[in-house]
Amino acid sequence: MKTTMTARVAILACLLFAAPAFASSGDAEVGRKKSEPCKACHGEAGISATGDFPNLAGQHPDYLTAAISHYKNGKRKNPIMQGQVANLTPRDIADLTAYYSSLPGLKQP
Repeated sequence: MKTTMTARVAILACLLFAAPAFASSGDAEVGRKKSEPCKACHGEAGISATGDFPNLAGQHPDYLTAAISHYKNGKRKNPIMQGQVANLTPRDIADLTAYYSSLPGLKQP
């Protein structure tokens, strides 16, 4: 099978654009271990016992990453969350996101 130059360029472009997504995907098992401090407010399995704190289980990874990043950079204001995420690395965020997005969320009626 002969590959044209255009096809090669298209394949290379796809791989280059996909690489950051693969590199940034976290490890859910590592995230589970890192989630210990989160459990006090967000529940043992990411389901909060009270409406004061959001459920994290089953959330979309992009949403969780954005929310954590916004607390970290001050775009979202909450002194408790800002303190909790202040020292998280991008790898920590990816791992936590992988963990919470892998959990079953609440079933909608």
